[in-house]
Amino acid sequence: MTKLSIKPWVLASGLLFSTSFGFAQDNLVNSLKNNQSANSTSGFKFTEVINLENTPVQNQGSSGTCWSYSTNSFIESEMLRMGKEPVALSQLFTARNAYVEKGKNYVRMHGAVTLGDGGALHDVINMYKKYGAVPQVNYTGLNYGTKLNKTAEMGAITTGILEAVVKNPNGTLTPNWEKAYTSVLDTYLGAVPEKFDYKGKSYTPQTFAKQVVGINPDDYVELSSFMEHPYYSKFTLLVPDNWSFDQVYNVKLNEVTDIIDNALKTGYSVAWATDVSEKSFSYKNGVAYVPAKPFEEMTASEKDAMFSEPKPEMEITETLRQQAFDNYQTTDDHGMHIVGIAKDQNGKEYYIVKNSWGVTNDYKGYLYVTKNYVKYKTTAILLNKAGIPSAINKKLGL
Repeated sequence: MTKLSIKPWVLASGLLFSTSFGFAQDNLVNSLKNNQSANSTSGFKFTEVINLENTPVQNQGSSGTCWSYSTNSFIESEMLRMGKEPVALSQLFTARNAYVEKGKNYVRMHGAVTLGDGGALHDVINMYKKYGAVPQVNYTGLNYGTKLNKTAEMGAITTGILEAVVKNPNGTLTPNWEKAYTSVLDTYLGAVPEKFDYKGKSYTPQTFAKQVVGINPDDYVELSSFMEHPYYSKFTLLVPDNWSFDQVYNVKLNEVTDIIDNALKTGYSVAWATDVSEKSFSYKNGVAYVPAKPFEEMTASEKDAMFSEPKPEMEITETLRQQAFDNYQTTDDHGMHIVGIAKDQNGKEYYIVKNSWGVTNDYKGYLYVTKNYVKYKTTAILLNKAGIPSAINKKLGL
């Protein structure tokens, strides 16, 4: 499947990985409103095969923090897998720490790196390792009076500060710019508590991470699949909001879904970074697939019925996937959490995916995504390395 148009609004915003605060999230959600068919739930009959235990769906509001919501949801499921009582973790604690690190990186790079709400799946693990974790109840990130995140104003101010620092009007940098920058974050999100009480005990973010959450950040790996890099080696994932220039492991195309399948079947969920700015992705109907016929070639009636029932799909090849990424047809839009497998009435398998846009769609915040869509549009996955098939683990040297 090819597209005639590059998605300029995606290039301008990104979202999992956005270059602006708040607006990109709103643009992305609004762009998907017309991707729906009437009575979709009556045309699809899903039967759960695997549905791993997970915590309630949340709402990231008007912020591009899906990477933090999806991967913190993933960590909560890891707690459940380990037999721990899950904790609703503060996504904005993670994001605030990433904003601090991103700001430092922006200055070191003389402004030649992405700013904004966006981030990557690995950012959550990296911030957990460095800063720890805090329950959501102890750090809501809503220090400015709203019920949901709304970060555009904060983003405009912090961007202005960092741009001024890079221009360096003093000739040399003072140590005060970091204090000025973080004070804005604290004003909008709240100062990070040095200590807090949770269920009658006192913790720091670091002791809470070790004693209550209890995951080992070194157990988690991030993978992708691109034919331009050697398989079973690491490469820097060149997407705008890999601001930390982290590397991911490269596996073959079919191994992406092999890994996800093995993980789910052995009790491990998967954090998923992907492109959702597709005509064949319907948040409202909770379905995503890769149509056999390109959208531009469909009749009006075919477009209206895209999500009315299961449809034939295009087969995905390594070349097709690579071309879509190179041509900006696959962009780093969004992060979600894969928690299970379901079959439709024809026996075709879909992944059960938990989103972070509230519970307003047909499946109360969840979606059913075909394996072909995952093969085509994934930018990265993150999981416990114990969920990877042993043969692939061996090839990766894990």
